[in-house]
Amino acid sequence: MDRIRLLSATTADRIAAGEVVERPAAAVKELVENALDAGATRIAVSLEGGGVSRILVIDDGHGMGPSDLALCVERHATSKLPEEAALFRIATLGFRGEALPSIGAVARLSITSRPPDGEAWRIEIEGGAKAAPRPASGATGTRIEVRDLFFATPARRKFLKSPATESGHALEAVKRLALAWPQVGFQMEVEGRIALNLAPSDRVGRLAALLGPDFAGAHVPVSGEWPDLRLDGFAALPTLTRATAAEQHLVVNRRPVRDPLLRAALRVAYRDLIAPMRHPVAALFLELPPELVDVNVHPMKTELRFRDAAQVRGALISALRRGLAVGAGESPTEDEAPAAIAAPAPGMRDWSVPGWRPPTNGFAPGQRFANPGFYDDRAERPLGGFAETLAPLTPPPGPAPHQPSLHLPRAPGPAAGPEHPLLAPTPVGEIAEGPLGRPLAQLMETYILAEAPDGGLILVDQHAAHERLTHEAFKAQLVDGGVRSQPLLLPAVVELPALQAARLLEQAETLASLGLEIEDFGGNALLVRALPALLGNPDPAPLLRDLAAELAEWEETTALERRLDAAVARLACHGSIRAGRRLGPAEMAALLRQMEATPRANTCSHGRPTWLRFGKGEFEKLFGRK
Repeated sequence: MDRIRLLSATTADRIAAGEVVERPAAAVKELVENALDAGATRIAVSLEGGGVSRILVIDDGHGMGPSDLALCVERHATSKLPEEAALFRIATLGFRGEALPSIGAVARLSITSRPPDGEAWRIEIEGGAKAAPRPASGATGTRIEVRDLFFATPARRKFLKSPATESGHALEAVKRLALAWPQVGFQMEVEGRIALNLAPSDRVGRLAALLGPDFAGAHVPVSGEWPDLRLDGFAALPTLTRATAAEQHLVVNRRPVRDPLLRAALRVAYRDLIAPMRHPVAALFLELPPELVDVNVHPMKTELRFRDAAQVRGALISALRRGLAVGAGESPTEDEAPAAIAAPAPGMRDWSVPGWRPPTNGFAPGQRFANPGFYDDRAERPLGGFAETLAPLTPPPGPAPHQPSLHLPRAPGPAAGPEHPLLAPTPVGEIAEGPLGRPLAQLMETYILAEAPDGGLILVDQHAAHERLTHEAFKAQLVDGGVRSQPLLLPAVVELPALQAARLLEQAETLASLGLEIEDFGGNALLVRALPALLGNPDPAPLLRDLAAELAEWEETTALERRLDAAVARLACHGSIRAGRRLGPAEMAALLRQMEATPRANTCSHGRPTWLRFGKGEFEKLFGRK
């Protein structure tokens, strides 16, 4: 007796529909993508009951005649693959011919379409049962109505969320497509209310409309061009993060994707710039030949496979780091970021400073480095090598420069300790004002109060700011072949618990590349022979204890790049000036100037902001003037 039989066409369609149409948002996405592939310039979407009761999509695309209308609801019938070889160079959003038959298998589907040179026709499908096309009335384009979604598969319907939640997912899907297709107008109604209304625009205008004023006031342009790859877009400054990755808009060949490789590249680029468990905001557009990317790897077409994944990942990381490598207070110029995006909204904190231009990148497209975690970005720095960017500034000889008239009483506290290597007075010329302005006073032995050139007040966390300077100096020396160490005149002996001592000895080679030389001294003791020269003269015991705690979180599979990142962040924290240390005017000015010249100085190694700005408008609101 034969045991194997073919499933009926209706059953097969319902099985396939489970992969393609998992919720109303998936149906909306597929229908809008079909409209975009049909050349639509305006698309209207309407939802009722979260899309379960009714989905309506109307477009002004090229439409279909009766014969095409009858075929479009058959599985694997499509106009987007003229030949089988085209599967390896897909240039459209859709290509499988599964969306309409899948929707028709689990809902009541009605399609009315009219080509520019023909009459309107309509076809209806209910639970997979298809009627013949019949004449109808309608404008040029296509009108698709979906009612009672999942009525034929009630188990799937039970797992849906509330109408508001399902509508939110559908709205997000339309927004992502609208971001990728700015020249198309979009309108979306939810339960009879306009939820989205976007006129045709350019990319900058669409970004401003969708990403909001927060992003408009805190972003940098990101761009790069390599053989077979072009990247454009904007990335938020590290001061703007979100609790989820929902606002990471990644578009490849005009297709919105949620690709793990691209998201991982974003995480790496922001790794030591934002706090753990926070996510950056970005809108990035990649273009590459269709044959170099495979979109046929996931039913929802949201994941990709790149022929050279390492090249795409490296290009994205380097372009993002290049864009984010601005000193504190810098902002894109109008040439780099059009005013529609660059201008902060009224009431927003203005991160820009008039008249200040960021450094010229000078980065060769396609440049590769042996270690992607510590790539050589010195060409991006405005003052040349790191020895110059970290050289502290002191008042010129002669009459003392103008000092602020604000004098605040100092609370009793520890006197300034030994000069730090990065703040040691060095006569390099006159102190020039930059975006962070001139120092006025030190508050609570922790914060530097400065006046910006435009009159705004700047508040700098001296420890967080100096931590970033030390971190970048460590990274620069790593690129040059290793952190310079300072041998101790008398090696220090540090007693640690046995497990901590063992962990440190296992990583002795890695620590030596960071300028920290240790060896076993018997028992649970370690002998410290040298410390990184950038740290000055710290007590090695707390440093080793913190490093041992850091090592406890490393797994055997942790990449060397990630280990170096974590160790450098820990060393930078110990090598930075602490809260409670008094700074003189020259030291405060030197810190501000170095922040302006150091890449990524807007946040510390742990992702906390290094400085805040308070403009005239904020004070006027506090005092009731506005």
